[in-house]
Amino acid sequence: MNATTWLNSKLNLLRNSAPASEPPKPEDRSTRERLDSSMRQKKEALSPRHLRRTLLLLQSVVDPRVSEVEGGRRAKALADWYINAEVAERQDLWLLISEQFGPDATKVRAARDDYDASLGTADEGSAEIRLRRALVSPRTRLLQRFAAYPGGMRFLVDMRAELLPQLKNNKRLLALDAELENLFSTWFDIAFLELRTISWDSPASLIEKLIKYEAVHDIRSWADLKNRLDSDRRCYGFFHPSLPSEPLIFVEVALLHEMADNIMPLLDESAAPEDLKKATVAIFYSISNTQTGLRGVSFGDSLIKRVVETLREEFPKLKTFATLSPIPGLRPWLARNAETMLTKLSEKELAALGREISFEPPTATHVLAAIDQPLVLGALSTKSPLRSFLTRCAAQYLGLEKQGDQVLDPVARFHLGNGARVERINWFADPSPKGLKQSHGLMVNYLYDLKRIDKNRQLMAKNIAPVSGDVEDLFFS
Repeated sequence: MNATTWLNSKLNLLRNSAPASEPPKPEDRSTRERLDSSMRQKKEALSPRHLRRTLLLLQSVVDPRVSEVEGGRRAKALADWYINAEVAERQDLWLLISEQFGPDATKVRAARDDYDASLGTADEGSAEIRLRRALVSPRTRLLQRFAAYPGGMRFLVDMRAELLPQLKNNKRLLALDAELENLFSTWFDIAFLELRTISWDSPASLIEKLIKYEAVHDIRSWADLKNRLDSDRRCYGFFHPSLPSEPLIFVEVALLHEMADNIMPLLDESAAPEDLKKATVAIFYSISNTQTGLRGVSFGDSLIKRVVETLREEFPKLKTFATLSPIPGLRPWLARNAETMLTKLSEKELAALGREISFEPPTATHVLAAIDQPLVLGALSTKSPLRSFLTRCAAQYLGLEKQGDQVLDPVARFHLGNGARVERINWFADPSPKGLKQSHGLMVNYLYDLKRIDKNRQLMAKNIAPVSGDVEDLFFS
């Protein structure tokens, strides 16, 4: 019996195994315990006998005596079984990879002791090499062979997307997740990515991906999509050779003569295209990651840099590069902190706010109720105490609120980490249901001042969020 026939026979046995039950839980037996047992417990998907067969199949994939081609074939056969397997059976495969293919603990300890003893000596470099080699796990080799066959990278990315939600409740899977993230960081390095322009003339299958993956402002129709790909717009995506038919991340850009302060004109399908001869501003109004399985692999900073370079080559008159961004965490943060923010107002400001909402002195409950009325918000004047309070809260949230040493808002953390600054807070800039749910309709411009990017990063290294003078003036004293 040749290797392929043997492998297929083992896979057929797996396909005919007992039906899967509930997904594994942290308190369940480890694969080591299950492999040594003879009986399956009630909640376990694969019996010990089928678990041992699965382990044997995985070991056959990584067998150093077989060629890369044969290893890839074996990996594909296992992947084909996985696609048709029950959820709990898939999770048993994850557990085996995570727990049975780690580094050799004895070799790691010996190499680490050797390295510690060699510090400061001429042997330090060679000891470090031995430690690095000892830390390379058979799991790495196994996953590399899954990536080797056509479609294998797609399989691994999708597998991690399915794996991620289970990590919180099953710490035994963390090693596999960390291994995948580490490998993806290398395989999807910026050096291997291609920046492509996506236009209305792109293949329909690619354009449909924009509709599927748009994460910031839902694309409502083909007319909406065509508007976003009009002559005064640009759309760019990063592509990888192993996933050539869909972008890993894409950004939508509007070319304007001034910085946008409202998303609605940009999404207006009936609006006339901008005169490109007068365009001096590039507004990044949507950035969408498409692959959940690549979480933790950063593309966005490199994408923005490459897009800025590409735009400057095509439009030398462009001087300003900024975003029009959502503030996704503002509303829930304010719901928790409105009472504290009210204590930061002067007696005069507090009285004015109370008069406007007809409740003196104003309480957090009544203020939150007042800003939960879209029609009221949209009609507030620039002198409104309620509008002032909400805008100042947004400035406080974006510029001063932290989670540990990091900026609290995830979008702010991304852009400020890339060297931008909080430039301007825009009132009622997104009155859509999503915009109201996230931030009571407020949006923010992050400015990428090419001359200040390094200075802004230096501020972030000191845990100071870069903000414009106008935004700083909004902070509560």
